Amino acid sequence: MSSSKTIALRVAAILWVIWGAVHILAAVLIIPTSPSDGFANIADAVDRAALVSDYHPAVEAVLNQHGWNLGWGGAVALIGGVLIWRANRTAIWVTALVGGLLDVGYFVFIDLGGFANFIPGGLMTVVSGSAILLSGWVWLTSREQT
Repeated sequence: MSSSKTIALRVAAILWVIWGAVHILAAVLIIPTSPSDGFANIADAVDRAALVSDYHPAVEAVLNQHGWNLGWGGAVALIGGVLIWRANRTAIWVTALVGGLLDVGYFVFIDLGGFANFIPGGLMTVVSGSAILLSGWVWLTSREQT
């Protein structure tokens, strides 16, 4: 593998580790908190006072399930980042699918809805997109040689 491809994979790996850690942190900030605080942590562009309510326990359960998904998705991306660093071609696909699809939903429903600030949410979409493009370039150009 050329040095430019190795560098691209290493940058992608670092981006996935960052993305994974941020999403694990998001899970930690969502699951143990009240629904009002959980929603405020996600929709940080919305006035916190507008999100204070006495939510039904089912709403809290759905929010906790979302937090759980962020946590396991972050763990997959973090592990995937380590494996991508080692040039594991399967990890490129698995990490892109998990991280990329989680971020598509966030981008469509939260970012485009105007409910979140660019940092950290929108920035994490740029991070995952960059990691996908870098590692995807390596995967596509390397498979021609095998």
